Amino acid sequence: MAVCEIISVGTEILLGDIVNTDSQFLASRLAGLGISVLRQSAVGDNRGRLLTLLGEAAQRSDIIILSGGLGPTSDDITKEVCCEFFGKELELHEPTLEKIKSYFKGKNVPMAEINTKQAMLPRDCVIFPNSNGTAPGLAMEKDGKHILLLPGPPRELKPMFLESAAPYLSRFSDKVIISHSVRTFGIGESSMAEKVADLLDMENPTVAPYAKDGEALLRVTALAGSEDEAEKLCAPVITEIEQRLSDYFYGVDCGCIEEAVVALLKERRMKIATAESCTGGFIAKRITNIPGASEVFDCGVVSYSNEIKHKILGVDSAALEEYGAVSEPVAAQMAEGALRISGADIAVSVTGIAGPDSDSTNKPVGLCFIGVADKTGTEVLQINTGRRDRDYNRYVCASNALNAARLRILKKAPKG
Repeated sequence: MAVCEIISVGTEILLGDIVNTDSQFLASRLAGLGISVLRQSAVGDNRGRLLTLLGEAAQRSDIIILSGGLGPTSDDITKEVCCEFFGKELELHEPTLEKIKSYFKGKNVPMAEINTKQAMLPRDCVIFPNSNGTAPGLAMEKDGKHILLLPGPPRELKPMFLESAAPYLSRFSDKVIISHSVRTFGIGESSMAEKVADLLDMENPTVAPYAKDGEALLRVTALAGSEDEAEKLCAPVITEIEQRLSDYFYGVDCGCIEEAVVALLKERRMKIATAESCTGGFIAKRITNIPGASEVFDCGVVSYSNEIKHKILGVDSAALEEYGAVSEPVAAQMAEGALRISGADIAVSVTGIAGPDSDSTNKPVGLCFIGVADKTGTEVLQINTGRRDRDYNRYVCASNALNAARLRILKKAPKG
């Protein structure tokens, strides 16, 4: 099996100015092609350091894929350094120059002279056209080593990889790697791993546990001669995991809990409403991040103050006075209020102490009450994250609210 390294080029990556999503995308796609990624590296826009890294990578790997540094400015040096490493000369490629000119003409913007640099290519390279920018990608080979250059911006890199680089790389493997993620909620990574301990020792497919904020997942990965064969290896293992973790399982290859909730609401032809305090609209945001959420999301109320809890949602002033805003009775009445004013089929509420400090009642930071209401009644869940991290608490409280809604729908609403 061919082995590959990924090198991300750009000082902005090392400074933390941008999040490097290119490597994640490339590693995932290479796995699907049956190409093993041996190492991922990042390097700044520095000739000497990039040359050193290329030399090291060539000792270990058959294929080196670089992203970034293909722009027109003087600090974009990836192509020049790679040609220096392979001993290749750059020359003007007229068809590429014409495409760059057409790109600017289509935008009704004059082309700067420095963009000509992007049409300078090694004579014997394979050119990867760029339909979303000005920098073409390319592949070149010497002594059995292959270097592929891709632009840094994800909106350019992703389509170029799929359209050009992937077909180029398909020759290097006669195997296919298929991977599926089995998502769970409400069980920790250690407890989850205990329930499937024997499966973690398998060699093909492999099963590996991963922890997320408030969640845990198992990745099932198979290597085979074809996609169909790999899927057949994965299927019985995924089924076994679902059965063992049935109380916590919420989806296979499901990106997030809100995606599962939206899909379930669509399936049951239901609508949801939200009433939020400590999460400040985060639940509604996560729901509406999912395409097609307009079919299932009715409304969201951010009732941060007690006055709004009372005036808009109808929370009893006496309950607020006696129990405080962060309490079971208030969470229940918030959910019931959202259900009443929206006309939705189900409503979920959250009231808690996100932190980093407590409120005047000295209730613990991380305490949260989640209310779920539908036409059959209301229930309230209490959680305590035990952490003073405001962002974490808001995220986990929102996730628990979404999961509580999911479980209520599964319990109360029949299919059809």
